[in-house]
Amino acid sequence: MLFELKDHLNKKLHFLAGKKLLLAVSGGIDSMVLAHVFKELGYDIHIAHCNFGLRAEESDGDEQFIRDYATGNNIKIFVTHFDTKAFADDTKVSIQIAARQLRYAWFNELLDQNQLDYLLTAHHLDDSAETFLINFTRGTGLEGLTGIPQINDRIVRPLLHFTRSNVEAYAIQNNIQWREDSSNASNKYLRNKIRHDVVPILKELNPSFAASFLQTLTNLQQAQSLVQDAAVLVYKQVVTEEHNQKHFNIEQLKRLPNYTAYLYQWLSPFGFAAWDDIYALADAQSGKYILSANYRLLKDRNVLILEPLSQDNSIVYEISKGQEKVSVPLPIKFIIAEKLENATKNVIFVNNELIKYPLNIRKWQDGDYFYPLGMNGQKKKLSKYFKDEKMSLSDKENIWLLCSENQVIWVIGKRADNRFKATEKTTQILKIEVL
Repeated sequence: MLFELKDHLNKKLHFLAGKKLLLAVSGGIDSMVLAHVFKELGYDIHIAHCNFGLRAEESDGDEQFIRDYATGNNIKIFVTHFDTKAFADDTKVSIQIAARQLRYAWFNELLDQNQLDYLLTAHHLDDSAETFLINFTRGTGLEGLTGIPQINDRIVRPLLHFTRSNVEAYAIQNNIQWREDSSNASNKYLRNKIRHDVVPILKELNPSFAASFLQTLTNLQQAQSLVQDAAVLVYKQVVTEEHNQKHFNIEQLKRLPNYTAYLYQWLSPFGFAAWDDIYALADAQSGKYILSANYRLLKDRNVLILEPLSQDNSIVYEISKGQEKVSVPLPIKFIIAEKLENATKNVIFVNNELIKYPLNIRKWQDGDYFYPLGMNGQKKKLSKYFKDEKMSLSDKENIWLLCSENQVIWVIGKRADNRFKATEKTTQILKIEVL
């Protein structure tokens, strides 16, 4: 296995040569073999060990075992302790997900703080097969059937082409010591159940299961690459980007032979899961939307709009008297003008003597109203104004108001209020301009 790994590293992972490597080592057979082979091959390695505090004395025993190994082999070691259960309870996730989030956040900190180049984990081909089967049983797209990636940014998994049997045989042949995790024997977790009950049957049905599965993964990965290339090319025909929004042209979308497949490729990175609802959104009533944790997909007439969820609408920005510029939430300039000029949607002229400082900029709220300039002093609710202007939900949420006390001076970029307008008789004209 050592010579096969060396050949694999030279051909596929040659960029690891001469780099500072951080090895995630739990004390189990896989990670101990990982540490052994990279030490034998002369790489510059460091060890990171997480004590999750889930198995009491057994967890502490694993930690001491790793510390002794690192000391005995003159390898620098980093160790941390997590209260995994408390974190899982606080974040409302499973113990497994909590442990994963904690360890990878810590690994990334170690890489940054110690100028280390890559994190190496001991995942092997059997782990990839288990991940494939887990995703298969839960329902997934093509990318969920491509196994564990060998390279993912700074994470590298050099043992992915080797089976669990390969790893175990190497450990025995080289008298490598390791620690058994008692939780691996339990079928409490889905991965263990697949490992103990499903994979052995597949290997019994096909003695060459490992080789067949590796070939299948290769085929699926190549197919996924083709899909991603096609999605990028078609994206340019269907999607336009405006500020922080992506607009999907529904007419162009429906011309595609299988537009739902493209939507899946484009939207899955944004955390969406309700795919049937998303696919139906193209034919839904305008104003309907689907949410993920951080994004919204909105149907607005002939487009689907993808955008981040709105920020806190209670935030208010103040402008002091004499202040000439603000940059947040919009770049706006305030200057005393010598004469009245023509107003535009981005420039208004108000009577500075009629407003009270500090001015404030805020989001609109239910019940807000103003007296639109040019409407003969008629009062109008903003909600009605937005409806008359045929503004989408997204457009309305991006509106900012400039106010004097709680009175609207300007629906910024749209319409000024008649009450504050400057006239030829105004002695102090304030020019307000969105830059």
